[in-house]
Amino acid sequence: MFQNDETPYPEQPQLNGINENMLDNSINPSTGSSGTTSDVEKDAMYTVSSRIEGQDAGAHNSTVPNEPERRPSRQGGSVGRGLIYLIIVLGLLIVIGGSVIAIFGGFDTLPMDSNRVAVIYVQGVMITGNLPGGLGYATSEEISKSIQDAADDGDVKAIVLRINSPGGSPAAAQEIVAEIKKAQEKKPVVVSMGDVAASAAYYISAPADRIIANPDSLTGSIGVIWVFEDLSGFYEEEGIDFHVAKSGEFKDMGGNWRELSDDEKQYSEEVVLEVFQRFVDEVAQGRNMSQSDVKDLADGRVYTGSKAIELGLVDETGNLYDAIDVAAELGGIEGEPTVSYENKPSWSRILFGGEANTGAGVEEYLSYLFKSPFGRIIA
Repeated sequence: MFQNDETPYPEQPQLNGINENMLDNSINPSTGSSGTTSDVEKDAMYTVSSRIEGQDAGAHNSTVPNEPERRPSRQGGSVGRGLIYLIIVLGLLIVIGGSVIAIFGGFDTLPMDSNRVAVIYVQGVMITGNLPGGLGYATSEEISKSIQDAADDGDVKAIVLRINSPGGSPAAAQEIVAEIKKAQEKKPVVVSMGDVAASAAYYISAPADRIIANPDSLTGSIGVIWVFEDLSGFYEEEGIDFHVAKSGEFKDMGGNWRELSDDEKQYSEEVVLEVFQRFVDEVAQGRNMSQSDVKDLADGRVYTGSKAIELGLVDETGNLYDAIDVAAELGGIEGEPTVSYENKPSWSRILFGGEANTGAGVEEYLSYLFKSPFGRIIA
């Protein structure tokens, strides 16, 4: 189909419901009559139709022709998410690290400044051997090792023994006393008494450079006992008999199937007095007292902290922090001292100390002491 100027019009697709036939049959806006549309009118109406289609297409695609597509930048969002992840990871590391430190020794194990005061705990019944702290026993091996470490540390200027113990084995006390005296060649040792520091616990307190107790701390109880168990009546009721073959008269002394003979009772008294004399010697030397004065106080009774000061067994009243201040002064530390807690009970000692941490394990471990056929010597 050609027009008067013989220029071919391209075939028009149906756009928005408008085609060439509709253009030909459209009403002339100027005359209101239908008829053949002029070329000029066709051109105008074709232009309008094209624009309508363009607007329709724009509703589906807002991209401007010949303009590159704009995409939102992901760089800012990625950086923001990365920072959030980094903060979360750091927070988790801090929480995990703090938990590990708290379980495996506490924050007191972190590196400290020089000019420190080392606090060593003696808490529980004193025995030889080695059990983790926090189980109700104060073992001479652990305490002696802590004293050695503090004595050899050049940054530690003084040592405080924090004692909460009713006493225990004289042998355990002697092992600890030996290490205290070695440490005193290098730095002062101060004792801080808590609830109770009696019998063998006072044994280890006597050599200290200064003893500080609360007014109502219980101390003293200078003396020794040897305990034997007699179950002969029970065995007789149950019809249980024993035959003992022995190489010497005293070889089965302390067996719970019989009571002690008169000779064994006399011998046990001699052993107790021997151990007691060493206790008295240590107190007299450490407290600068005569043996007779010590023996006047050594009938086994306990004294309050206030009474012990009057008797010369304690130097002054005060709590742990007062003792730390005294130790810092004796050690030549000026200002507020830095404190390290050498063997403070921790969850790692209780949870991971070994099989002996269970109730049955502790009982089995200590059977040598509490189930000994030779009785128990206790100071």
